[in-house]
Amino acid sequence: MARYYSNMKRVYELHATLIKRGQHQNPLSLRAFILRCANSSSPPDTARYAASVLLRFPIPGDTFPYNAIIRHVAVHAPSLALALFSHMHRTNIPFDHFTFPFILKTSKLNPHNIHSIVLKLGFNSSIYVQNALISSYGTSSGGSLQLSLKLFDEMSHRDLVSWSSLISSFAKQGFPDEALTLFQQMQLCQSHILQPDGVIMLSVISAVSSLGALELGIWVHAFISRTGLSLSVPLGTALIDMYSRCGDIDRSVKVFDEMPHRNVVTWTALINGLAVHGRGREALEAFYDMVESGLKPDRVAFMGALVACSHCGLVEEGRRVFEGMWSKYGVAPGLEHYGCMVDLLGRSGMVVEAFEFVEGMLVKPNSVIWRTLLGACVNHNHLGLAEKAKERIKELDPHHDGDYVLLSNAYGGVGKWVEKEGVRNSMKEGRIVKEPGLSLVHVDQVVHEFLSGDNSHPKWEEITRFLGSIIDTVKLGGYTPITSNVLHDIQEEEKEHSLGYHSEKLAVAFVLLYHRDRKTIRVIKNLRICYDCHSFMKHVSSFFDRYIVIRDRSRFHHFSKGSCSCRDFW
Repeated sequence: MARYYSNMKRVYELHATLIKRGQHQNPLSLRAFILRCANSSSPPDTARYAASVLLRFPIPGDTFPYNAIIRHVAVHAPSLALALFSHMHRTNIPFDHFTFPFILKTSKLNPHNIHSIVLKLGFNSSIYVQNALISSYGTSSGGSLQLSLKLFDEMSHRDLVSWSSLISSFAKQGFPDEALTLFQQMQLCQSHILQPDGVIMLSVISAVSSLGALELGIWVHAFISRTGLSLSVPLGTALIDMYSRCGDIDRSVKVFDEMPHRNVVTWTALINGLAVHGRGREALEAFYDMVESGLKPDRVAFMGALVACSHCGLVEEGRRVFEGMWSKYGVAPGLEHYGCMVDLLGRSGMVVEAFEFVEGMLVKPNSVIWRTLLGACVNHNHLGLAEKAKERIKELDPHHDGDYVLLSNAYGGVGKWVEKEGVRNSMKEGRIVKEPGLSLVHVDQVVHEFLSGDNSHPKWEEITRFLGSIIDTVKLGGYTPITSNVLHDIQEEEKEHSLGYHSEKLAVAFVLLYHRDRKTIRVIKNLRICYDCHSFMKHVSSFFDRYIVIRDRSRFHHFSKGSCSCRDFW
């Protein structure tokens, strides 16, 4: 803050000197002042002031100072950037091929409007402008990936930024497969001319992270090493996060140890990774090691530490982290930090305290916090508090299917079938449909998808038949299907049949049947794993001597030799 006031004071003093000397409208003096503001050590702040000066005292015919200020305010003050751009247009200050890339970075911009000006003024052949349009169309709210691709295909010449802009657009818009396909095309088309840089590889790593494809991630990491790219802070941090999301936290730790430099984001990626893989104490050690290294934890780092405590039941450690946010570091807890504390208390069975904690929050709890509390109440059979939590959620977010499913399961768990049926009827009346379970497995870079209750997989009959034999086999080893949450009005045999078709069971059966040489089975699931499937996986890991990693909605479960990394605490 002191640095901010110091920089602004110098700007004010310089401008005052210009005014006193009568030079505040002299184009040369004004140009020097504007560029001084742009090159300040706090450009977003000083550039705003410079923009206000430019809007009042234009510099005729001089594009450069306008570009310099638009460049700095485009992200932090988009309305101001657009005002400057419009001002240039009205006062006939010429645009150049740098003006458009700078203005296209503004978040409030419709790229169609700028594109029409580009065509009108004949800048559509500039590779700088073309690249900026590809990026803007691909990432802005008013854009279109189809238009990005069309512009890219029409380019007579493409450089590294062209490919990077398009790959990044597809990755950010949730099309990781397409992003990776483009990366492969880039290598085939121009590998002898262009070598991928760190910017492109960050987009590629992001795409792999979204897919959770470990084999592909290992190849990408090896590719980075072969091309001689240094393990920069952004690249190393992205690899740590990628390996974590792909289910191999040990590789994350290895990358972290190899990095020559790290920042708070790097440490946080490691802390989060260890936390969601059930290695809470290691995550906390990393958090305190980061503090010892002299780095100040930010809000995200505190989130990682609290998640670590939550997933491992470290109540007292979690209290210390939460209380130290403000008292030691001056970081005010946000809703997400309160939510972690509710989750920590709830998972540990301290449901009443969790309820009191929510009611005493300094900020108004949202539906996510009440939903977290509802889940804890259900898990620990506090039906009275579960119903209260459900009422609070109904006021804030009445159409979320998971709340009804949780409450329905709670009633089923204690044999209150009438109440369970009432919840189901409420779902029907509100036309609320339960999200089906979906599981994915990556084998030899091919994705196999399994949906609960869906028989569209070409090997469906063989897989289900084999799954039935697996269930019969592990029953001999002590597995007993947990049917308490299945409908009451069907026979026990039908309940077990219903559980047998859960998507993660089908995925594991597929790998065991068609890829018997695989010692590790990795599954990505869209929902939280149920108690029955959790028990089933422990028995399968023991009987078939397999290492099974399941990434569900909230964390990773590593099954080995009959036990899980979560220690049945999830």
